[in-house]
Amino acid sequence: MHPAEQLRQSLKSERLIIAPGAMDCVSAAAVEQNGFSAIYMTGMGTAACRLGLPDYGLATMTEMVANASAMTKAVHIPIIADADTGYGNELNMTRTVIEYEHIGAAGIHVEDQVSPKKCGHLDRKMVVPRNEFISKIAAAVTARRNPDFLIIARTDSTAVLGFNEAIDRANAALDAGADMALVEAPESTDQLLKIPELVHGPCVLNILFGGKSPLVSFDLIERAGYRLAFLSDVLLGSAFAAYDHALRQVRDAAHCAGVLQLPHIAPAREIFRRLGAEHWDALRAS
Repeated sequence: MHPAEQLRQSLKSERLIIAPGAMDCVSAAAVEQNGFSAIYMTGMGTAACRLGLPDYGLATMTEMVANASAMTKAVHIPIIADADTGYGNELNMTRTVIEYEHIGAAGIHVEDQVSPKKCGHLDRKMVVPRNEFISKIAAAVTARRNPDFLIIARTDSTAVLGFNEAIDRANAALDAGADMALVEAPESTDQLLKIPELVHGPCVLNILFGGKSPLVSFDLIERAGYRLAFLSDVLLGSAFAAYDHALRQVRDAAHCAGVLQLPHIAPAREIFRRLGAEHWDALRAS
């Protein structure tokens, strides 16, 4: 089954789909191996891990697609990719969809920020006029060749133009053919819970730990009517913390054996196993 069709089938369930944010092949494999049914390729993580840069719209479409391509080869579950602003006008949006479809992504989300954009939970964002955003969403819908390929319309306009405008943009994007709507960075629990009531189509929630939105239970998110939740920074933030902890232990250790006392360090053999070494060994032996 194509990943896009696989994702569509999962979305027919009444249960909330939680898609942890992954930024490379190792983190994508970890998401799959821990039993999740979908992966979110985070733009923040891609910019960080491939370029060492903040999520300020500095990664190009080519770099983003290349990361998604590598990740789709590493796992068997659907990957939903960040496509930022579509990287230009309707023509660029068309090529963006074609490229992401070609490498096997299950879907993308496209936002209404001015390019270069920045992480949706940061200050001083700017958005394009509503008609420009809707034109790009319509172009994305027209460009896809696989009808199962998911188009998620994301609006960052709450912080810029107000909550009501964000709802209106989400509904206009759905009217233009988007499959789901993502109202980015609701500023209160009340806003967060109202979005699925006010948007006349399936909704996505982007959860950022330490972001602008309140953190509520997954059960409440599901009961509110959300169909899909991204955990954008759960692995990237955890990786930074784990790197710092391990490297401080290495820096301060008097003996190499002391490093082995790290409670969460995986031995090399386990790393190879997680990356499919047994499969490759079997091919070599046959």
